[in-house]
Amino acid sequence: MAKKEKKTRNSAMDRAFQRTKVLTDHLLQSPPSSSFQTPSLSSNACLNYSPPELSEKYAFDINDMRKLMDGHDLEERDRLFGMITQSKVFNPRVRGGKVFVSPDYNQSMEQQREMTWKRIEYLFERGVFQGWLTGEGEEVEMRRFACFEVLGLFDHSISIKLGVHFFLWGGAIQFFGTKHHHDKWLRDTENYLIKGCFAMTELGHGSNVRGIETITTYDSNTGEFVINTPCESAQKYWIGGAANHATHTIVFSQLNINGTNQGVHALIAQIRDADGNVRPNIRIADCGHKIGLNGVDNGRIWFDNVRVPRENLLNSVADVSPDGKYLSAIKDPDQRFAAFLAPLTAGRVNIAVNAVYQSKVGLAIAIRYALTRRAFSLKPKEPEVLLLDYPSHQRRLLPLLAKTFAMSFGANYLKMLYVKRTPQSNKIIHVVSSSFKATFTWSNMQILQECREACGGQGLKTENRVGHLKAEHDVQSTFEGDNNILMLQVSKALFAEYMAAQKPNKAFKGLGLEHMNKPCPVIPSQLTTTTLRCSQFQIDALCLRERDLLNRFVAEVSQCQAKGESKEHAFIMSYQLAEDLGKAFSDRTILQTFVEAEATLAAGSLKDVLGLLRSLYALNCLEDGAYLRYGYLSVENAATVRREITKICSELRPHALALVSSFGIPDAYLSPIAFNWIDANSWSSAQH
Repeated sequence: MAKKEKKTRNSAMDRAFQRTKVLTDHLLQSPPSSSFQTPSLSSNACLNYSPPELSEKYAFDINDMRKLMDGHDLEERDRLFGMITQSKVFNPRVRGGKVFVSPDYNQSMEQQREMTWKRIEYLFERGVFQGWLTGEGEEVEMRRFACFEVLGLFDHSISIKLGVHFFLWGGAIQFFGTKHHHDKWLRDTENYLIKGCFAMTELGHGSNVRGIETITTYDSNTGEFVINTPCESAQKYWIGGAANHATHTIVFSQLNINGTNQGVHALIAQIRDADGNVRPNIRIADCGHKIGLNGVDNGRIWFDNVRVPRENLLNSVADVSPDGKYLSAIKDPDQRFAAFLAPLTAGRVNIAVNAVYQSKVGLAIAIRYALTRRAFSLKPKEPEVLLLDYPSHQRRLLPLLAKTFAMSFGANYLKMLYVKRTPQSNKIIHVVSSSFKATFTWSNMQILQECREACGGQGLKTENRVGHLKAEHDVQSTFEGDNNILMLQVSKALFAEYMAAQKPNKAFKGLGLEHMNKPCPVIPSQLTTTTLRCSQFQIDALCLRERDLLNRFVAEVSQCQAKGESKEHAFIMSYQLAEDLGKAFSDRTILQTFVEAEATLAAGSLKDVLGLLRSLYALNCLEDGAYLRYGYLSVENAATVRREITKICSELRPHALALVSSFGIPDAYLSPIAFNWIDANSWSSAQH
């Protein structure tokens, strides 16, 4: 025992002596002794920031790429970018010799709300919202989308506050109302004489709108509707704008006429007077501080025998006569209910598109930082290596960059689908908007998290945006449709299409399922680079997964039904296949929009780079677990896919700066670590 203790002491003394010797040699600049072969330590020269533009070359025209990605209203976007950066109300600050704009998140919740409202007033005074509700046509709608995208890049709170007022409150009047509602409410809404909100969600019911508990009855003696909150779980909850500013709301409630519940309907109710005082028989409370979006005044509302005129029923779907008779041309209650969800589609389009632009911000910051930040030398006395020159760093960020390009083309497709809507296209708009809203917002969270980690400790600073954007946009996964439920709705729609196509002389038509009419694609037993980078192979591989999962989903649901289970119960029990199928539908649809965008280009460097991005996106989809789980790829082919992804990442590395620059996001909307992060953190900067 004594020998063991002596040996341990000697070992500890040896280590201590070695450390002392190393420090002595370093301080005296003496060569290391032969008994301790430790590399000499010497002071390094101080780091200097070198703009990546000095060493990174552009192989394609970034303006052409921006036109392809943004798709529309570039001048309007740039005008609004400039308007924001020129005003003190948008909190400009100088860091590292550059001006940046973003809200001051150190402010209290009340201050953030006040600043959001001041910014809306500033934009209103400059005519930004002109025609948003009273204008007509595709051009007006696309310009509105472009403005939302720019404002969302500045701050999520302002885009949500405007979205509630224009898309939810205003959209409900447009979709559910008739001419006299349009004449009475839309212009005053556009001019902010009325501030609207949208009271659908309740404490006890969010996604299950059919289950809401607020009750409205009709008093034929006075020609008024009477709205009541019958229990605490029926209080309206998370109502954006309700806590401070809204004067009116759309109330969703169960409409009870002569003792018969006619289901969910929408009415207009005034909740504050012109001076901002809460109206009689209405109670409003604040939802309180949140993990993000504190510039939005979310509130709770209770109604105690609140009376509104009969004309306030939004009656494009159903009406009540003065003597109390319920009237509707749509006899099917399911179809009536579906009609009342129309405004949510516009909201989902906005949310999906906004998520893509947040991903662009995160990637632009993280990639620019990785092009100037170095870590570790491969050999003594050599410069440290740029983060983005490490294959592992490329593998972390560049597939996400490719996915963001893919989502951009998907977002443009979704916007055009929406603005060109017809009654016949409502189904595909609902399915695609649900699918993309879920996919894009989930992807945004994944991208922002990876970007945050890729920026190391700097990613934690609020001023560097990436980490804080995660908190601000976390809500996107659950508001205006919980993502998991939306994906189940997508799978249900695909199930319905499958069953319809089983009828005699019927083929698959719609939702992009026409590929189901063709022979099943076959993946070669041995994959090569040429095959893996072929767009037709990529589409076939994604169609194969969607096709097989749809067949499996239908079979599993049918088996449950054959055992006596209801269809709804069968859907619930098949949720895992439903999730895989929803993802397969989304990935395939996105890839098709990418291929179509690529096909508009003539041969050249721009098309070549897009081809690399498309291949990286598609192969990243092939790494989804379903390809091994269901046997679409052999283990060997899966390994080949992985190696090819690494190769494409190295080929895209020289284009990284050009690709994030083509996003067209002004420097002021990024963050200090995207530029001279040494000057931004200097002592002189700290003094200011």
